[in-house]
Amino acid sequence: MRMMGMAMHVIRNDGFLALYNGLSASLCRQMTYSLTRFGIYETARDRLGQGSQGPPPFYQKVLLGAVGGFTGGLVGTPADMVNVSYSHALDGMYRVLREEGLKKLFSGATMASSRGALVTVGQLSCYDQAKQLVLSTGLLSDNIFTHFLASFIAGGCATFLCQPLDVLKTRLMNSQGEYRGFIPAAIRLIPHTILTFVFLEQLRKYFGIKVST
Repeated sequence: MRMMGMAMHVIRNDGFLALYNGLSASLCRQMTYSLTRFGIYETARDRLGQGSQGPPPFYQKVLLGAVGGFTGGLVGTPADMVNVSYSHALDGMYRVLREEGLKKLFSGATMASSRGALVTVGQLSCYDQAKQLVLSTGLLSDNIFTHFLASFIAGGCATFLCQPLDVLKTRLMNSQGEYRGFIPAAIRLIPHTILTFVFLEQLRKYFGIKVST
């Protein structure tokens, strides 16, 4: 079933709010996974940029993104593996820990960490590099349109980098059928990336945080 067909099927059978099942687990994952990867990447990037002539080279951004994303994926695994059968994310993690142990709570950590590394390289490293390249042309200033353009590029890069791993993950979970998920993945990841960086840049501006570009 295609994405829109599945959405209509869920709404007809379970109601519109059923589309938001697992929301607490998603929020919990973002507050662990994203907090870790952004914190590691931004802190290390700013340290590398101190006292230099400009931002670190792209290969260093890629390495920082990979390390930050891998660590974030590991930290976010417990929230990621809790499914919608629990009343909320904390209940799910507590019950899994109590009934099946700590090891079960981190099942799938290798896949989650690998994907975290790829998506962070695609989002954070490519965003910084795309923003740097756009500003270097002199055609645009450091404004919301630049942030939108750079984050759009980063979202496309993240989708492209994650697609092979997502295909493997889907086929490991269900060997039947053909995976056709690039467009749905892009529809989810590109707007997510755009909103993340547009809001992040506005927060930087509001709190007077300058990033070397």
